[in-house]
Amino acid sequence: MVSEFHTKPDMTAAKQELKSDAMKRISDWISSQEIPSDVIVCVEGVSFSVHKFPLVSKCGYIKKLLSDTRNTDLSAVEIPDVPGGPKGFELAAKFCYETSIELSTENIAMARCVAEYLEMTEEYAIGNLVSTTEAYLNDTGLKNLCGAASILQSSVNLLPMSDRVKLIDRCIDFIAFMVTDKSQVSIVDWWAEDLIVLRIDIFRRVLLALVSRGFKQFALAPVLMLYTQKCLRGLEIFGKSKKNLSPIQKHEKRVVLETIVGLLPREKNVMSISFLSMLLRTAKYLDTTLACRLELEERMGLQLGQAVLDDILFPSSCFNGDTLLDVDTVQQIMINYFEYNSTRLDDINHASPLHSDDENVGKLMESFLAKIASDRNLLVSKFITFAECIPVGVRVTDDGMYRAIDIYLKAHPALSDMDRKKVCAIIDCQKLSREARAHAAQNERLPVQTMVQVLYYEQQKLSQINSSPINSKSSDHASSNGTPKSQNAELDEISRLKKENQELKFELIKLKTRLKEIERSTANKPTVNNASKPPLPKKPPLPKKSLMSSVTKTLGKITPFLHADGFLPSGVRGRNKPGKDRRHSVS
Repeated sequence: MVSEFHTKPDMTAAKQELKSDAMKRISDWISSQEIPSDVIVCVEGVSFSVHKFPLVSKCGYIKKLLSDTRNTDLSAVEIPDVPGGPKGFELAAKFCYETSIELSTENIAMARCVAEYLEMTEEYAIGNLVSTTEAYLNDTGLKNLCGAASILQSSVNLLPMSDRVKLIDRCIDFIAFMVTDKSQVSIVDWWAEDLIVLRIDIFRRVLLALVSRGFKQFALAPVLMLYTQKCLRGLEIFGKSKKNLSPIQKHEKRVVLETIVGLLPREKNVMSISFLSMLLRTAKYLDTTLACRLELEERMGLQLGQAVLDDILFPSSCFNGDTLLDVDTVQQIMINYFEYNSTRLDDINHASPLHSDDENVGKLMESFLAKIASDRNLLVSKFITFAECIPVGVRVTDDGMYRAIDIYLKAHPALSDMDRKKVCAIIDCQKLSREARAHAAQNERLPVQTMVQVLYYEQQKLSQINSSPINSKSSDHASSNGTPKSQNAELDEISRLKKENQELKFELIKLKTRLKEIERSTANKPTVNNASKPPLPKKPPLPKKSLMSSVTKTLGKITPFLHADGFLPSGVRGRNKPGKDRRHSVS
């Protein structure tokens, strides 16, 4: 007899060929019985011409189906939802014809499920397929981790029947037992590779089973990293377009990411800050839930002291007139860090020395502020808000803040005087280095009030040098006992600085006097309409530029190793080249 092979109209050619081969094999087995087939079994569009007696003698489901008097045509029956489809029924039919079947970790899950579905139990035949598959599982299948992982992977495609026979639970329990029993073995080398191929929901069940058996949660970090890299590989998280993902693909990857975030160990410093940054960047790209993104922002905040600038450069989610980088996310991460460390930060501001992590975070945030300062779409209010979130206590100097503000003023030349004053009010001129003060004194982008403050604090610093007891002792010692040439040079330098300090005082007094005259003339300016009065003669323009030039020229003498632009001359750079992070202008 030849089995009939019927297919649905939309069946692919590859599927047709596969099922045709399967039907040819079972046709050969049936023909060898030399008895005409008397029933046609249809499974998912594929028809099998078989004999009733072999099937009825071992399959309780088929026996009940054929004995049902409501079936008018007992020569043809259809069996829906067979586990494994035609291939699963073929395996059961071979067993019914007492043809030897070869069980393996690849097909044992399908054989066990189809045996349960067709009710191939001991009630109908001794040594039936249910008992045969159970014996294989106990004796061979669930004896090593690799076999259990393979069976578990096959069982995922046989739901819900695989759950009904507890096959998935048995595999998960066996894996959890093996891993926890041999936890001294390297995790990544001995079991992670076998499990990262699982579907995300089954993978989650395995990890939860491990934790329930006492497995340390922090030890799951390498496995989670491997699984994440496998599932999220190839995403263009730095691109502006999401057209490369279909809605279904995007949903699947979103589910994977949200599940991974829910499984992250609670311990601090278990996951690297760069890995958390990648997760957050991907979460923004895939539009995950708000809870998922907030969780990642909180975790990054706890470990912000380990971050570098690249870890916090998140592309903005909006590209229509918004900033290129996501400022709000970085600001929230920074707030999370300082809130978590608020107690220690209070100690820093009062007594204890600056903690290295806090200092690193302060420098990192100043670097990020300088990075976004050149963005012409960055509003002045957002710039100021971000800068004010950086606590004063974590800033050793204000050089980094000054550099960021200088870049912002250069990138936004149309700022009003009021906005420039607000921006520059963030700077603490007392915490600027000598090099930064020299540059600020000549920086025409700064408001006049800020430049006056810089000159004032420079004069204070020089006064402190002059009144230092060390200098006095050195001078007395030199006059009485004589000094080496190097000490003589230092004393000459101090003497010269004293003289120039006096000149600076006079220049500062002139500048203050001129500012007071400007303020007085502005205050006394009439506000009423005096159209009838003759116009007052115009005053000549104030020599503002020449006055500032004379002051900055004097300040340049105080710092003899700097040009007028605040940088070292070429002959000195070889010995005292400033670090890259000490530049205070992008000009």
